[in-house]
Amino acid sequence: DSEVFARCRHLSLLPANLLTNRSKDTLAEACTQSRISHPAPPLRPAYRPIFAHLWTKGENCETLKPNQNFSIGGPGLKDNVMGQTRIQRTKIAVICEAALDVFSTHGYRGTTVDQIARAAELSKPNLLYYFPSKEAIHTHLLNQLMDTWLDPLRELDHTGDPLSEILTYVRRKLAMSRDMPRESRLFANEILQGAERIGPALSTELKPLVDDKARVIAEWMHAGRLRASDPHHLLFSIWSLTQHYADFDVQVRAVLGPEVDDPFPEAEAYLVTMFTRMLSV
Repeated sequence: DSEVFARCRHLSLLPANLLTNRSKDTLAEACTQSRISHPAPPLRPAYRPIFAHLWTKGENCETLKPNQNFSIGGPGLKDNVMGQTRIQRTKIAVICEAALDVFSTHGYRGTTVDQIARAAELSKPNLLYYFPSKEAIHTHLLNQLMDTWLDPLRELDHTGDPLSEILTYVRRKLAMSRDMPRESRLFANEILQGAERIGPALSTELKPLVDDKARVIAEWMHAGRLRASDPHHLLFSIWSLTQHYADFDVQVRAVLGPEVDDPFPEAEAYLVTMFTRMLSV
């Protein structure tokens, strides 16, 4: 029993008050249950890019199995040098999937742990075993999202053709809005509410990358390879014009009407034409 308590306290997966109040028998049973294997649930396509570190492909795209190499020591979760069992990875992924739905619908302030637990079909104490609070879940989601959100900008290559690089970035951002609308709304809601949880990452991760790529774009413009404009505001316009299709999906579909089942092909054609005309020399 003392080993069980030491392990759980070391993993920091339970709040201190639960470690104090929960009986040894109950805690030992929980740790024993955590070692039992069971099939991983299928995940929606929009969910997989953000939490790909939790899963590896099974026999087909709809059947995923936990990634044996993942541990809970990633951003937003407390360190776990002991690693995780398959059931832990499965439960964390299920909680994240449910939380993404709830947060993207109700926002951080409108979401409760009880709502997430119901959506994940877990008891509240079971959920709190993996995440000590609503804020911990939300921060974990945002940190994973930030890393994924920045990937297309990281891939903008200073050695490539300038216009092709910009248009590829536009296409990638639009594809993210198409494939990951919940994640886009989660990020937008956090920004609208003052970025209390992700604010430091905006300064330490987002700003240096944007400044670096803005310098690359400015060099292209100075060399006469792109029409001159403000590089930062160019990136802002790309963000707003692509993420609009995720954050305002209901409005877009209401205006276009039921005859337009998928607005993204026409949106891509429009944006590519607009930025081509804007930046071509």
